[in-house]
Amino acid sequence: MDKKALIAMSGGVDSSVAALLMKQAGFECMGVTMKLHVEELNAKDCSDKTCCTVFDAEDARSVCYRLGFPFYVFNYADEFRENVIDRFVRSYETGETPNPCIDCNRYLKFGRLYQKAAELGCEYVVTGHYARVEYDERTGRRLLKKSLNEAKDQSYVLYFLTQEQLAHTKFPLGEFVDKAAVRELAEKNGFINAKKGESQDICFVPDGDYAEFIRTYSGRDYPEGDFLDGSGNILGRHRGIIHYTIGQRKGLGISYSEPLYVCGKSVSDNAVILGTERELYTSELIACDFNWISLEKPPEEPIEVGVRTRYHAKEARALVFANSDGMVTVRFEQPQRAIAPGQAVVLYDGDTVVGGGRII
Repeated sequence: MDKKALIAMSGGVDSSVAALLMKQAGFECMGVTMKLHVEELNAKDCSDKTCCTVFDAEDARSVCYRLGFPFYVFNYADEFRENVIDRFVRSYETGETPNPCIDCNRYLKFGRLYQKAAELGCEYVVTGHYARVEYDERTGRRLLKKSLNEAKDQSYVLYFLTQEQLAHTKFPLGEFVDKAAVRELAEKNGFINAKKGESQDICFVPDGDYAEFIRTYSGRDYPEGDFLDGSGNILGRHRGIIHYTIGQRKGLGISYSEPLYVCGKSVSDNAVILGTERELYTSELIACDFNWISLEKPPEEPIEVGVRTRYHAKEARALVFANSDGMVTVRFEQPQRAIAPGQAVVLYDGDTVVGGGRII
């Protein structure tokens, strides 16, 4: 019997073509869409830049029907609320800048769905991510690598994958060097979503107003406080700490001799720290919850790698130290702009992901 693969289908063109490629490779496939929302999203709120809506599920169903394999919708709304939305809200409340798409991948696609695949006897979980998995004969480890299409590379949001998960994961689109070729395959096979746009917005905040979502979802008010400079001088009043992220310039409402940016937040004082462009730069960060992929254990000596501190950010050279307490210190050759606690830091050796963690 053919090997079985569970295809995580968002309703977009990428996961649909991934499903096609797995079928062509001789796998027995089943398509799955995760139902993640209850009241957070409804039809009138949805835009064509979000994913995981009822319309996306119908697009995924259409593709599966065309390919001739079964399609299921699994309700993971409770898990999504706990592991993604609640984490998103807590991060903003504690002054961080979260990345909910990473949490969704980690806890839903490669957590809950990975468990479901095993229950259903599927050897692989398949997604439309632009990344690659390779086996290193020398070390006996599975490597997470960048997509051949570096402009679409999504390895940054997959840094948490374990060796066990990498052994049972396939990314069929990782070998494509051009997104146009993916759309061409979808069109040739008559997929309803062949020309569908890219999802960009956070799916549970389709209008992009994070602060209003947090206020409505939590039922809490976030009081005004002081804008401070680096010396503690009061520059004005802010609207509530959840309205601001590191590096933000717009919407501050402060008149000053030069442009000001959000450089930090003090939750205990309910203060937002402002500074000039040059004050946004720092030469060091500390990260926790670190996952080493290409290495069997944390390095005993500092390693020199390329580092990303934001999705699709340009890599910066740095020395990385694995501390005895499990934390990781990253020291950059050149100061980096607007490093934000709550975001991921991911280490690269060429096109191979060395590991990654959460900036604190």
